[in-house]
This record gives sequence, C-alpha cells and structure tokens, in this order.
Amino acid sequence: MTHPYIPNAEPGVRAEMLAAIGASSVEEFYADIPQELRLARPLDLPEPFVAEHDLVRHMKGLFDRVTDTEQALSFLGHGCYPHYVPAVCDEVNSRSEFLTAYAGEPYEDHGRFQALFEYVSMMGELLDMDVVNVPTYDGFQAAGTALRMACRYTRRSKVLVSGAVSADKLSKLRDFLSHDIEIVLAPVADSGEIAVTEFDDSYAAIYLETPNVYGVVETRGRELADLAHAHGALLVVGADPISLGVLAPPASYGADIACGDIQSLGMHQSYGGGHAGYIATQDHEPLVAEFPSRLFGIAPTKVPGEYGFGDVFYDRTSFALREEGKEWVGTAAALWGITAGVYLALMGPHGMRELGQTVLARTRYAMDALAASVTVLHSDAIHFREFAIEVPSSAALLDGLRARGIFGGVALDERTVLVCVTERHSIADIDRLAAAVQEVL
Repeated sequence: MTHPYIPNAEPGVRAEMLAAIGASSVEEFYADIPQELRLARPLDLPEPFVAEHDLVRHMKGLFDRVTDTEQALSFLGHGCYPHYVPAVCDEVNSRSEFLTAYAGEPYEDHGRFQALFEYVSMMGELLDMDVVNVPTYDGFQAAGTALRMACRYTRRSKVLVSGAVSADKLSKLRDFLSHDIEIVLAPVADSGEIAVTEFDDSYAAIYLETPNVYGVVETRGRELADLAHAHGALLVVGADPISLGVLAPPASYGADIACGDIQSLGMHQSYGGGHAGYIATQDHEPLVAEFPSRLFGIAPTKVPGEYGFGDVFYDRTSFALREEGKEWVGTAAALWGITAGVYLALMGPHGMRELGQTVLARTRYAMDALAASVTVLHSDAIHFREFAIEVPSSAALLDGLRARGIFGGVALDERTVLVCVTERHSIADIDRLAAAVQEVL
C-alpha cells in the first residue's frame, strides 16, 4: 500500500530496494520475525491531511486519549519509576548546548564534557567506586555489558543470573549474551532473595539485583562475593542509585562491577523513560580495560600544568579499535547523564539519605496497609520502593482500580501484582489505594 506518511512505500521504490538486497518479497526479507510478533492487518492510519492545523487537531485528539501517571494516582513501577523530578533538571537538560543524546566531541563540546565529568564523579562517590562510564542506552544494556566485561576478564563464558530479575531484563540479557555466553538462572528463595545452589570454576560471574524485581533488598552480598571470588569469578550487582542514600553500595560488600539504570535520578516516566545505564568498577586497570564505553576524566593538555575534561584510556574503545573492538558501543545517552548529575548535585548526601528513608518508610506503610486485604509476598524482608501482592486475579484487581482512577501496579502474572511506592505518594494516597483494593476484592 502506498501512503504519504510511510517512506519508500511506492511499489517501484520498494521493488528496487528488494532487488538491491536480493530478496524477492517483503515477506522473505522479514522471514525470521515470528508470526506472533507481526501485525496481520494494515496500519490504522488516517487519510492525508490537506492542512497543518488538521494534523494538529488529529494528534491532539490522540494525546487526549492518554492518561499519564501524574493525572491519575499511579503505583506503576517495574523498571520505570515515578520519583519527583525537580524543575532544575528539566531546565538544565533543555538548554540548547545540552539538548542531544550524543556525547559530542572536544572541539565543540567542552561544557558537555565537564558536565559529564561532574556526573561520573558524583556517581563514583555514591557507588564508592573509582571508575564510572558515560551512560549507555539503558540499564538493560549496562547489565549485559557488565556481564560481558566479567566474561572477558575471567576468560570464561558462563554466568549465574538471579531469578529475581524482571522478565524484560532477562529477555534482553539473553538477546545480548546468549550467542556465546551461557546464562544459568539461580532460583529465588522463600525470602525473595537469590538462592545459589550450584557454583564452580566454570562461571565468570554471579549477577544479582538489589532491590530486586520484588523490591526485596538482597542481604547476602558479602557471602556471594566471597563465593564468586573463591572460584575466580566476579560479583556483578545491579543497583538503582536512588536507593544508595540508605542502602550500602555494592562495593562495600565486595562487588567487582556495579551497574544499573539512572532513570530514577531526575527523569520523568515519560511513557517508558528517560533511561540510561551506568557501569562502575574500582581503578583496577585490567578490569577497566574491559569497559567498551567512553570514560571521562581530567586529562593534561599540551600546555604544561593545564588540565581539561575528556576521554581517558581511549585506545580500549570500539571507536579507536573499530573491527578489533571488544564490544561495539554506539551513541551514549549523555543528556540523561547530565540530568542525573544535576539531580545528584541538588540533592547532596543528606537529600539522598532523607529521600531513601522516606521511600523505605512509605513502602513498609503500604505493605502493612494492604496486608489487611491481600497476601503480601516476602513480608518479612526489607523492601525498597516495591513489593508484590498475591490476589485472586491480577487483571480483575487492576481493572477495578483503574475504574476508580488508580493505576494499582504491574501484573507479574495472573495472580501477582507489583506495587510501587515513592516519595511522591502521601499517606493519604496509600490509604486511598488500600481502601480501593478492599472495595474491589
């Protein structure tokens, strides 16, 4: 079908493109895409508009059908979180000199380089790590790259991954690793924490998250670090940096690599993020050499005694090595690194601690409030920001709450719902959720 809004839809152009790549049809070109992922009908597109104002009216009608997580009372999390975004974050990241995802080059981007240096410096302090990368696309990529770093460092090709990670993340890890790295899933204990039942010298790393997909804070980090190190492996920990005002940083219990997403540091949910990933290690050169992404630091200039901000250890990157690179890295999510730097600078250590204490307290309050109506899973564990509840029907509960103007959480399966509570939720908000859950059930 030819359509003015679809590039290269004209039949002659399409035939020319197929001939150039050696495919007889579009169906042959997309043959490796599973049928269940294909749209078995034409796209629902309007006829072409003759005037710009008609298009604006149409788009406004589409936008008006959307209810976002600030219009409704929302307890949605599961990887994209409703933390408060200070106005200064949006003010700085909308400035013209920063408003691009690209990392930029030194001959025209001195300000961006310094802003990113300040970001990685504050992240290093928060994580108690020496080296932090310029942000990757998202936390999923950061986790995959961290595990590849561990495999290259140990020269092994098998990793033990906690079963208490989200299905989306596990899917992306398999996409990113499974070509040449074996992923073994560790079971989840009744407490909600990782349960390691097997480990030997064939593994490159143990990967766990804290808080994990159930919001449970892992408490066996030191034990797992000792286990990994005893077998010549590394401990890789996924941690949300917003929790580190109250939770111990992974480095304090022996993690070799920390990684995660920085969406919680000053980025709106925005229908899926604002996402960028961080990776951090200590200043151990053989491990730092395995970073494929850019590292910014203070470097001497040609003028004696003068310093500037820019790439360090550049010759280990795919930009320098090209086809000989250890791992390909593309455009960095630099804008979100700058935004997170603004957030951390504004909050400071005391602000991060107060925020963490608030989230811990309100999470527990919500767990106790809902316990009167539902089964709260892993109720004896320490939770940060999220917890899971078991109900007769996840769909029925969430539909009933939505009818009452509440986004009640994310369904993990037919009977399990993940509820997210942050500093944006007042006690009255939580009480309203608890009352609505009781009504629906």
